[in-house]
Amino acid sequence: MTKQHTIGELINLSAGYLEEKGCSSPRLDAEVLLGHVLGLDRLALYLNFDKPLSAQEVEQYRNLIGRRGRRTPVAYLTGEREFYSLPLQVTPAVLIPRPETELVVDKVLELIEPETPVQILDLGTGSGAIALALACQDPNILVTATDLSLDALSVAKQNALRLEVDNQVSFVHSDLFQNVQGKYGVICSNPPYIPQSELAGLAPELGIEPAMALDGGSDGLEFYRRILNQAASFMEEPGFVVLEIGWDQAAAVRTLGEQAGFRWLETVVDYGGQDRVVVFQWS
Repeated sequence: MTKQHTIGELINLSAGYLEEKGCSSPRLDAEVLLGHVLGLDRLALYLNFDKPLSAQEVEQYRNLIGRRGRRTPVAYLTGEREFYSLPLQVTPAVLIPRPETELVVDKVLELIEPETPVQILDLGTGSGAIALALACQDPNILVTATDLSLDALSVAKQNALRLEVDNQVSFVHSDLFQNVQGKYGVICSNPPYIPQSELAGLAPELGIEPAMALDGGSDGLEFYRRILNQAASFMEEPGFVVLEIGWDQAAAVRTLGEQAGFRWLETVVDYGGQDRVVVFQWS
């Protein structure tokens, strides 16, 4: 008779395997993926540590662990990532939302008047993370969300429907401002900002995410130039631009904004103490 593996045994075995494969959080990954297979949160896994699994459950889990060992990101394996306490669908067509990007949402919410109608433009929306997090905070927030990828827009639209804010968010197939109309109180973006020369040296997981969401041109600043040189034509007065940046790009992006006629307001640091968001005002 074939031995039945328990939840605890499988987590321990899988964590060891993922550690050997170089995954940065092997035990957490093992737990999240088993929880996904069984429909259990991490607490429930530990409350059922000695529960044996069926052969079908073990096979499904082994498949996911194998793919994780080949460095497929966990979010692509589960099809979901939490952002701003919201469950977002993610696929390999979109960048996986990061916790640092929540700082963009926080800053935009600080800049606008609560319960007052405002038009916001989110450039390069991807999964819709920023746009949808903003829309979920206040029914007076209306967002136009653009992306050059039709596949990404499809994911974002599904997320808007799932979160029931599709009436607040308009999706536009556009290369930044190309197909955008109107004026906005806030323009925000998490643009591609990794220099091309650094792409090949990134963690294997990043090689699976869409290159167009990572490639910031020769110096990583291509999209900041394009956004800041065009944004004034789409801004209300006063208006604000809120941009996520790479950890070492604050000074360069500030200079680009000031050269374009914007007033620098602040640079926000992330949870690790790194520069992460730059804020400008147009007036």
